[in-house]
This record gives sequence, C-alpha cells and structure tokens, in this order.
Amino acid sequence: MTRILGIVAALVIVAGGAFWYVTQNSGGSPAVPTAATGEEIDTSMVAEMTLGNPDASVTVIEYASYSCPFCGRFHEGPFKDLKADYIDTGKIQFVYREVFFEGDLPALWAGMVARCAGPDRFFGVVDEIYRNQTVWSRANSAADAAAALRRIGLTAGLAQDDLEACLADGDMARAMAAVDEMNRAEHGVNSTPSFVINGTTYSNMDYEEFTRLIDAELGS
Repeated sequence: MTRILGIVAALVIVAGGAFWYVTQNSGGSPAVPTAATGEEIDTSMVAEMTLGNPDASVTVIEYASYSCPFCGRFHEGPFKDLKADYIDTGKIQFVYREVFFEGDLPALWAGMVARCAGPDRFFGVVDEIYRNQTVWSRANSAADAAAALRRIGLTAGLAQDDLEACLADGDMARAMAAVDEMNRAEHGVNSTPSFVINGTTYSNMDYEEFTRLIDAELGS
C-alpha cells in the first residue's frame, strides 16, 4: 500500500497484498477506509466520470484532489476555457479522476458527495465543491469539514437520507480509494493536478501550454 486514509482505533496487522476495508465512526460520521489483508474489492461500482466526445481522437485525463488549491484554481479558471474550447465542441474526451492523498479524509468525503449526485449532476457538484473549497478544506475538524460538505450536497439538491447513505457507504469509499491507487500507478501520478494527454503524463501547466499539447495531438 502507498497510503492509508485515516487512523484506526484498533490494532490492524498488515501482511503482504493488503487491501482496503472500511470502518465507520458512531454518530453518523462518514466512512473511513483503512488497511486490511487479503480482501477483494469491487471497483466496478466506481464509474469513470467523463465529458465531451467519447469518439474523439484525443483523450485528456485530469488527476485532481478536491482539497488541492491548484486544482481549485484550475477548475475555477482554465477548466472553463477547456470546456468551451475543446469539450463542448467535441474535440476531446475529458476524464476526471479523483486523487486521495494520505490522511485527507475530507477529500474522500467530497468525492462521495459528488458521486452521490449521479453522473448527470456530478460535474455540477464538483464545481460547487471547488467553489467552496476554502470553507470545508480549512475546517477546524473533520466533523466540521463533513458538515460543510453535507451542506454543499443539500444545496445541490441531494435528499438528506440519500446523502447520509452515500457518506456511510463503506464499499464505495473502499472502492474509490482502490481505484485511485490503481489509476495513479498506471500513469505515474504523484502530484495534483496532473494531466494525461493521449497516454502521456504532464504536471500542472498554464492554459497556453495545455492547448499547445492538445492541438499537437489534434494535428491542428
């Protein structure tokens, strides 16, 4: 394992081939993935979140952490231009992949809230999560961060019962963490935001350089 989200209030012995399992605190706290041994994880429940043309010759994958300020700036600025210039015009397929760094439980919970909205509303909720990033990511406690993320979900139109069920879904939390680990290993991602353009991984860059790389792949 390259990371463990959260601290377990019990002794866990980790052997080779460790996987994720989930504990859940009392009082309605969101799920917390920790380490376990030899457990199968159903990653099929974690849908790939995409925009644009699935048949485009260029695929752009963004690896982003919800709590990363540079990711927030990208989504508040350059992403809007990327969407207008390349995604909405059908020139590219855009894939958004969530990254959960060690100890950053609020980012995981943010992803669970976004996915609770379903594929059609996912990116709208993601926009709200980034727009309110400084509120929940700088909260004084994990409980305060969870409460702020709940408010975002409710404001986005999620039903209270549905939201609580999503946040308590241990199987989904575990699968999201496992998918993140597999995806990052595939593309050698260790910082956010990172971008994969037709299979080549790049670190954060300005929009001018971004468009130059995309246009080169498009042949324009």
